Amino acid sequence: MVSYDRQDAEQAQLAERVPPRVKSAWRAAVEWVKGPDPPRIFHITPVFAKMQDAPLALLDRYAPKKIQRFWLLVALYGCWLLAFSLVLRASSFSSSIPGYGSPVRLGCGNRYWDDGNGCGLNGDRCRPFTNASLAFRCPADCHKTHVLNPHAVGDQEIVYRPLVIGGPTDHQTGFEDVLVDNAIYRGDSFICGSAVHAGFIKDAEGGCGVLTLTGEQPSFTSSKHHGIESVGFDSYFPRSFGFLSGTRASCKDLRWPALAVSVFFTVVLSLFTTDPAVFFWSVFVISFFQTALATDPPNLTNYYSLLSVAFGRFLPACFCGWVTYRYTVQRTLAGLTAQVEKTFLWLGPLWVGALNNQTFDKIPIQRLTPHDIRAQPGAIPALIIVILTIFFIALGQAWSFRLEGRMPRYLLIYGLMVAALLVMISVPGLDLRIHHYILALLLLPGTSFQNRPSLLYQGLLVGLFVNGIARWGFDSILQTPGELFQGAQQGTLLPAVSVLAIGASNITFNLGPLPQYERKADVFWDGISVLVNDVERFKGYADDRSYWGDVDTGVGNYTWTWRRHRHGKHYDLNEIDDLDGGVETEAVGDIPEYFRFAYLAGSSAGDYSKAGKWASDGWTQMEPGPS
Repeated sequence: MVSYDRQDAEQAQLAERVPPRVKSAWRAAVEWVKGPDPPRIFHITPVFAKMQDAPLALLDRYAPKKIQRFWLLVALYGCWLLAFSLVLRASSFSSSIPGYGSPVRLGCGNRYWDDGNGCGLNGDRCRPFTNASLAFRCPADCHKTHVLNPHAVGDQEIVYRPLVIGGPTDHQTGFEDVLVDNAIYRGDSFICGSAVHAGFIKDAEGGCGVLTLTGEQPSFTSSKHHGIESVGFDSYFPRSFGFLSGTRASCKDLRWPALAVSVFFTVVLSLFTTDPAVFFWSVFVISFFQTALATDPPNLTNYYSLLSVAFGRFLPACFCGWVTYRYTVQRTLAGLTAQVEKTFLWLGPLWVGALNNQTFDKIPIQRLTPHDIRAQPGAIPALIIVILTIFFIALGQAWSFRLEGRMPRYLLIYGLMVAALLVMISVPGLDLRIHHYILALLLLPGTSFQNRPSLLYQGLLVGLFVNGIARWGFDSILQTPGELFQGAQQGTLLPAVSVLAIGASNITFNLGPLPQYERKADVFWDGISVLVNDVERFKGYADDRSYWGDVDTGVGNYTWTWRRHRHGKHYDLNEIDDLDGGVETEAVGDIPEYFRFAYLAGSSAGDYSKAGKWASDGWTQMEPGPS
């Protein structure tokens, strides 16, 4: 008892030391946060109530019993499932292309070549280079798929645009009689984007057809066709492709008819039901599978795999949906009889959010990370606008919470959320990534009352959540830099390379000493990799002399000599010493070659340098920095 008395006395003394003005301001702030007494509970009174009640009156007249309404609901589900399945089957399963079999389902970002040294020495992991064909199927809207990390094409860097290299050309390819417009594309181009650029398929519809590998080509011409501007490349590449004339098949991407089916049935449901659980779960399920299977599906080549992934993501999404409904949506929709307003203000924004790939993807913020925000043109102004919009919306929602007397509780909830995010930011070795499904979950509690702005915000956020999970799955809020910037520049040590000698047909490089220790990355670089025209042509390690031939490696600096490649009429990969007199070749030095260098730690490569250029007029040194 004595200890408690002392504590009370100490607290009383501390309270006496607080200035009266501070005490008064604190009490006033607390009273203001608590809101009015009694609180004002929001409830939407329908505008033109008789008109909005018309669907319910119709239902009361022709199906007054619960069992009748139950079977009407079952019939609606059955009709949606049947119509959606028929459209989906026509859109996703096509008949075989005569002579080539069933087409393989491609995503807009699929290509034949991996970045850096991903295809191995001389590209052997990505063979064959020619004498092969592929029946394929592309979705619609592939012109919107951009490369998000800098991609080297010789001494150019391509980013935030479609990765299409090449196009129709006037030079002899050996395939003039069989290809659409004699259009040749480098092997690392987006296949579907290239098909749109060539005019082989329509971007708005997608389509099927057959491509053929056309081996090595001496150059690739840039051009702008069908809304896509391709990149040019003035040197050779071992793998290329074009599209066979007469093989285009009718297999349209019917995502928009499928969407029309889903929107129609959800609108009917919204107009004729007042039960918040029936409405929410019906719309949630329909919009989820509409997104996962039609409007924004994951990039998978097999449709049965797509179904498997969709159902695998659906069950955990339902748990999040239950929490959202129980603590947010139910309060907003309970007792709401404004059927038309609910349809426009809640259901409409839900479809806007679920179609994120067609709506908010136009905002120039591809990934909400500091690296991408700094790098992407227009991202900083767009982010400022988004933050200001959310801020002013939050002020309006906070005022509504105060009027309902619930502000203290939600200040605590969002305070805990902010504290959790700050803790996550401080975790070493991991980066915070706010995916749009996470953003939706964070903001949804702020919409848990029944007024018109909350209907709009809540529907939009539920749609964003559905799109995020159906398309990308439950990606972690904390990711390693490698996961976050896969394929991006790592900021590793670059080789200090110099040219020792240049001849008419060969060039010798000083690659510097090996191994190298990089303190920042805490890694020993024990080898080096060289890309010529973006294909790995050499790799060597300090502990194995067999990579270096007769070169004396004892002095510490390693050297490497490259003999100029010649392009033969049969499009084989030949070096000058391997040519016989019967093969027609380009003159030595007519075709430039581009060199990039990177250190190796075992089989893993660091950043490659920017490209140095060896042309007929000599050597152009690479610029500083990675590519």
